[in-house]
Order: sequence, then structure tokens, then C-alpha cells
Amino acid sequence: QWIRNNGATSFSEMKNLPSSLIAQLSEHATIGKLQLDTEQISKDGTKKRAYRLWDGQLIESVLMPYEDGRNTACISSQAGCAMGCVFCATGQMGFARQLTSDEIFEQVARFDSELKLVEDKSGKKERISNVVMMGMGEPLANYRNVMGAIARMNEELGIGARKITVSTVGVVPSIRKLMEDGMQVRLAVSLHCSNDEERSRLLPANKRYGGLSELLNT
Repeated sequence: QWIRNNGATSFSEMKNLPSSLIAQLSEHATIGKLQLDTEQISKDGTKKRAYRLWDGQLIESVLMPYEDGRNTACISSQAGCAMGCVFCATGQMGFARQLTSDEIFEQVARFDSELKLVEDKSGKKERISNVVMMGMGEPLANYRNVMGAIARMNEELGIGARKITVSTVGVVPSIRKLMEDGMQVRLAVSLHCSNDEERSRLLPANKRYGGLSELLNT
């Protein structure tokens, strides 16, 4: 209740708990696994965050509010990335590790909980309405954990599958699995170029997964 409905980020905010219990919880437990490292807030309300993970890795998440009432969370699926796209800062960092399903889900849940402290013009509590997996990492290279997190977003936060967009450079085997599993998320493919030679130069993964013809046929 305190975390999901009231946006609590510390046990001290849970006013109906005994002080002795709050002290015990603060000593032995944490709320979530992500530690806020830095945050930037723009004039339009966009929030860009860097979270530090338990092993020191940093990931980024962004909350983007729109005038039509949508609140979109742009989240990461990996610490670093192995795709090596030459135009992408994350790709040049190299790959550190896969994010767990919990780490992916928590990025959205944190924003959603905080939004519920705010009411829109009609008096309803704000919430995350859309999710785009366009932060750090290649989502389809972390298929199992990404899909596990998406299932929780749908079941626990009430975010419809068609309100969730998974971005990919074209990991063909995982695109096929996405079709086989019947996941009704939206898929965004980063093409960038219309021919294999130029695309392979910018996106090394193009050749790895069979080039544009294999991608388009899929």
C-alpha cells in the first residue's frame, strides 16, 4: 500500500507503522534494489535518472510526461550493450551484464508509485501509461528477463501490452520467439540504413543476424 499506492521510498514515510518496526525494517531491509545516483529534471517535467546497481553498474531511466496526459517511462534492459552500434554511447561502453527481471520492472514501478502522489486535472491519480524499452541495452538479447518484467507491468501496474514498445536492432531469433509466444507488445526496429553494407558498418549486429533480407522476411 505505502509503496505502490502512496509512492513511499523509505520506511520512515509509513506513518501507520510502529516506530520499532520502522527501525527494524530500516536496518534489515530496503525498498527495491535501485539506488538513485543522479537525477536531471527539465522544464517540461521530464526526469532523467541514473540508478546505481548492487554491483556498481549504472543504468538510465527517463520519465516523459506529455500534455495529452500520457506518462511514458523509457527504461534500460542491460548494463551496457554488446551490439556495438557506432553511433550509440552505450554500444561503445561494451557489455557488463543482463539486468534481472526485478531491476527492469522496478524502473517502471518507481516512476508509477511517485506519479500516484500527483492528481491530474480531473482529480485522478497520475500513473505510467506507456513504456518504451529504448534505454541502455538490447531488450531482445535479454529476452527472458524482459518478458518477465513486461508480464509484471501488465499484471501489477495495469499497463496494457500494446502500450509497451520493445526496441531492437534486429535480433531475428528473438523476434521469431516473440511471435511464437504471442506477446502483443509493439516492436520498434532500428533500421538506420536501407542497404546491408552501410547498415553493417553502423550496426555490426546486422551481419550477425543475417542482414536486412532476413530481418524483413521475419
